[in-house]
Amino acid sequence: MSKIPFTKMHGCGNDYIYVNVAQHPIESPKEAAIKWSDRHKGIGSDGLVLIDKSPVPEADFSMRIFNADGSEAMMCGNASRCIGKYLYEKTHPWPLPIKEGNGYQETEIRLLTLSGIKTLYLHIVNDIVESVTVDMGEPAYDVPTQFIASRGLDKGTFVSMGNPHYVIFTENVEQVGEVGRTLEYHPAFPQRCNIEFAKVIGGDTADHTTTIRTRVWERGSGITQACGTGACATAVAAALSGKAGRTSQIMMDGGTLSIEWRESDNHVYMTGPAAFVFDGEVEINCK
Repeated sequence: MSKIPFTKMHGCGNDYIYVNVAQHPIESPKEAAIKWSDRHKGIGSDGLVLIDKSPVPEADFSMRIFNADGSEAMMCGNASRCIGKYLYEKTHPWPLPIKEGNGYQETEIRLLTLSGIKTLYLHIVNDIVESVTVDMGEPAYDVPTQFIASRGLDKGTFVSMGNPHYVIFTENVEQVGEVGRTLEYHPAFPQRCNIEFAKVIGGDTADHTTTIRTRVWERGSGITQACGTGACATAVAAALSGKAGRTSQIMMDGGTLSIEWRESDNHVYMTGPAAFVFDGEVEINCK
């Protein structure tokens, strides 16, 4: 039974296990994600992220994400920021250019995901990645064929950031655990859905930024400390409904993300931190 190295990282508390599969392939990532994500019998995480070289020249690297239940996710904003820090600061035989004794040198990285190529802009202080801005692309928003009317909730807003989100503005964001699971599997969402409960807590300031408290039920993982795509979806939903302008601070359980929905290109830009937790080795016996 062999062992492979991994790194645990988090973005605002949204924690994943990261593996360089260019060096250490995982034959059955679904099974590995279920086993290793277990917080009592495994490493403990919201899922497993695989980092690899890109199979296409338009991108520098690729990522695949498996939730704690083994389902594969289309995109994860927090994981993409963590990958930026991982690539820059960790020593690996990445494609050129390489810093001597350190990681991938570029501060602008094109990352291939199942939702397309996302560009990461690394903000470096003293050779450390302090934060990362991710160009999340254009949001898509449409009304599902059915509106959700459950336990007195107001009608929500459907937003796709490459993965589906349903954002509900409410005075009671704490109902995330009570209602989130039910809404994830609602018939209106044939592919299931991420659910956000949001409340505007700070009005438009001098810099036209609105503060929004958000709690997240992630598809395949349940309640998480944060969700990057969920923060983006919340900001878009707030702008569409007139609750905010184009810039928001999204306060989640694990931290705050800055979201800008730019008029110039209609893209959503997410900025936030990424952090290492620990490195380790894990037995690989999932086939």
